Amino acid sequence: MSDTTPVSLVCCDLIGAAALDGSALERAFAEAIATQGVVTGTKAYVRSMVQFDRSRGCPLVDVMNSLFPEDPIRAQAANLAFERSFLAAADRFGVSPVVGADDALTKLAAGGTKVCLIASLSRPALSLMLERLGWWRRADLILCADDVARGFPWPDLFLTALLRLAADDVRAMAVATATESGVLAARRAGARMIVGVLSGFHDAARLRRAGATHLLEDMAELPDLVASGGVLTRGKL
Repeated sequence: MSDTTPVSLVCCDLIGAAALDGSALERAFAEAIATQGVVTGTKAYVRSMVQFDRSRGCPLVDVMNSLFPEDPIRAQAANLAFERSFLAAADRFGVSPVVGADDALTKLAAGGTKVCLIASLSRPALSLMLERLGWWRRADLILCADDVARGFPWPDLFLTALLRLAADDVRAMAVATATESGVLAARRAGARMIVGVLSGFHDAARLRRAGATHLLEDMAELPDLVASGGVLTRGKL
């Protein structure tokens, strides 16, 4: 296949690219590490928040393991606390799609493009998000961190989507993600079109350095970008 192969599969990362701003995740993370004595005003807290920012989009269990490498029990307890805090925050403050995400999913489906919704969250967390969004039937496939051995920045989620949806070639896949780890995973999976969504998770320069081929501020432009083969002026780097 050539680089002009049309896109037949679009993978949308729910963390920032299709739904959920960073505040709910950050709040849940801060509450979780507080259960392990890592509280605001300490050097450990600052280091932990820096690690959290670097790891946005990665499975939280991996982030907690990196924070408490010598104490797996603390890491597990912190991850469980994150799950509770995240579910409570989502219930309290709701979950909303980013600008243009609803329109993008509608147009992609209408155009016959297969869609996979992906998130490096646990199944309970992802299920709550989809329930609040009413998105259970908006995709051909839905994957979470529990479905693969490795989450972002590894390519397993995107490769699983390719296999399960029987895509002909990795170059027929486009990825929309708002995080550096998501871009790295898409690049490692061989995606030809990697769209960095500027929803406030990571900035344009960081997404470009990671390997984003395009940048969008409005997800509603994604279907036209995909249909154009990546040459849509507004979506081009």
